Amino acid sequence: MQTLYGIHPVEEALKAGKRRIDHVLVARERRDDRLEAIVSLCKDLKIRLRTEPRETLTDIARTPAHQGVVAIVRAQQFLTIEDVLEPTAEPRLILALDGVEDPQNLGALLRSADGAGVDSVVMTERRAAPLSAVAAKAAAGAQEHLRIARVVNLVRSLEELKRQNIWIIGLDERGTMDYDHFDFTGDCVLVMGREGDGLHDLVRRTCDHLLRIPMAGGVSSLNVSAAGAVVLFEAYRQRRNKLHAEAQDKIAAVASKPRKLKGLGS
Repeated sequence: MQTLYGIHPVEEALKAGKRRIDHVLVARERRDDRLEAIVSLCKDLKIRLRTEPRETLTDIARTPAHQGVVAIVRAQQFLTIEDVLEPTAEPRLILALDGVEDPQNLGALLRSADGAGVDSVVMTERRAAPLSAVAAKAAAGAQEHLRIARVVNLVRSLEELKRQNIWIIGLDERGTMDYDHFDFTGDCVLVMGREGDGLHDLVRRTCDHLLRIPMAGGVSSLNVSAAGAVVLFEAYRQRRNKLHAEAQDKIAAVASKPRKLKGLGS
């Protein structure tokens, strides 16, 4: 079993309903609308609920940052690369993480991925941050709504995606194209590298394109989670604009069709 703590992670786990929740503990000292909403949700879902002193929750969560709620849940189940390769109705936007080791960065990237409409996230099993309670807290529960695959060999997985005609796009300060000049409206994978070191050499060579974020100041690059948010929401902006344009074209096409008149001589 695994521990989740914090209002958003516990609430989203309850709402998503993807994994079994053994029981939820709430702090005896805290009573407000946000916590009462979780209590009501537990009752509706018939999940065991316990009221404990705040110190007990701190001991279980191993942090005082639990916001008065802790859940004991089954560990999250991960997909395989074969699951990610399954055909979809819309062009896919996939986020691949090349050894992101900080759980705060991992959580922030997952939160951005969910907000930007990412189809799947591919993470490495080794030398990377686990999807821990710390990462879940930083993700504000977004990991409960994402399709996440863990793979042993990221390069091999990227090659499999390439064989499905999916563009592999690396974000790297040595890239030759600005991120907002690339067309993200088709099937593509955005690959984010490690904190400080960026993409591994083999991963970089596997990419079809390397993009960069132009910087105006003296610092050469952004934190990995901030950089990921910038590029993911640019991809989302492009995709949303394309869908809007397609919808407008359909409306215009219907409006331009000549109407068949009924009556004499028609």
